[in-house]
Amino acid sequence: MRHRLITATLLAALLPMSSAVMADDLGVVGPTHEIVERDVLELITSKLKQMEQSGELAKYQEDYKNKVIASIEHPRPLTGFKATETAETHYYDPSMVTQKDIVDATGKVLYRRGTKVNPLDYIGWNTYLLFVDGRDEKQLAFSKKIVATSDRPVKIVLVAGEPLALMRKWKSSVYFDQGGKLIKRFAIAQVPAIVRQEGKRLRIDELRY
Repeated sequence: MRHRLITATLLAALLPMSSAVMADDLGVVGPTHEIVERDVLELITSKLKQMEQSGELAKYQEDYKNKVIASIEHPRPLTGFKATETAETHYYDPSMVTQKDIVDATGKVLYRRGTKVNPLDYIGWNTYLLFVDGRDEKQLAFSKKIVATSDRPVKIVLVAGEPLALMRKWKSSVYFDQGGKLIKRFAIAQVPAIVRQEGKRLRIDELRY
């Protein structure tokens, strides 16, 4: 898969060069002859072989691997949040309006287009999500107490910090809110914050620690 990604990257780099060369029309300045052009894939294969022989391909692979590892070990901190100053509570309604008819495997219509559906009417959410700034040792210590005393499983979700390092240290799963999708969805502005089901809604508590 990595080799395919490298090939695709090289293709993206080589194609603009090829198309730029082929796109210019300079007119006829002398006797014309049929131009025999090398197949693009042949050109890429040749380039890859040259890179492999020179050691450039191995260096490219190693650099790419190191960048991927670094992005996982040290993800970019999210923005738009702060340490909790004043405890706040708000709610999130997971209901959605269907954009088309929802049918089962036999074609029977379960929900007509435009129907409001709340997943919590059918399934319970038995897990707590605890959002934490992993750079703050006080928040981490506070989080461990919550995990230890909780009546339900708690998933730690970092908004900043190093999830893999913390996972190795705590010997338990730690997650990272990639792209900040969850804190945006739940409108979390302060951390630590815990998300849990309350009735047919999700309750979000931004906690003092």
